[in-house]
Amino acid sequence: MRTLISTAFISLDGVVEAPGGEAGYRNAGWTFKDVEFLPEAFEIKGREQQEATAILLGRVSYEAFSPVWPDMAEFAEYRTMPKYVVSTTLTEDGLVSNWGDTTILRSLDEVAALKETEGGPIIVHGSASLNHGLSDAGLIDRYHLLVFPLLLGAGKRLFSTTDKDTQKLTLVEHGVYANGLQKNVFDVVH
Repeated sequence: MRTLISTAFISLDGVVEAPGGEAGYRNAGWTFKDVEFLPEAFEIKGREQQEATAILLGRVSYEAFSPVWPDMAEFAEYRTMPKYVVSTTLTEDGLVSNWGDTTILRSLDEVAALKETEGGPIIVHGSASLNHGLSDAGLIDRYHLLVFPLLLGAGKRLFSTTDKDTQKLTLVEHGVYANGLQKNVFDVVH
């Protein structure tokens, strides 16, 4: 079974919305305008590109990333990696042609089936709503979290507010950096 990894820039109070500056959010761009950049704090982002074998996105994140990421040197390893977009509304006409093979999945059942295929880890970037569904369905195996020393208040959250049984996590890697960032890697106990 393939490992599904949710990776996120997250504020201390759980917000993941618009870390890179996407329009429409009051605190957009909070990751780099409010915290000093230290390359060592972001080492895990390069490692993710080396270790992942596919990317899973929700429609909103796909529509935000696909016009920009294919041409960014920082995300070069993702160019040819297979992409999967979970959406009930996206059509083939909405896919970009310069970002490698992209498959539209219509349900979480299709995500579960993808996890059963041969291959390495699948990484989920952004996609707050998708993360809620994946978590509630027990499909996430690992979290890569870069926690920023910020309280943003309102905004999309990484974790679902569904009333459910406790889900235990095991801390498998961590780091603290001079700019206040914390790296926390958790395996989900299934």
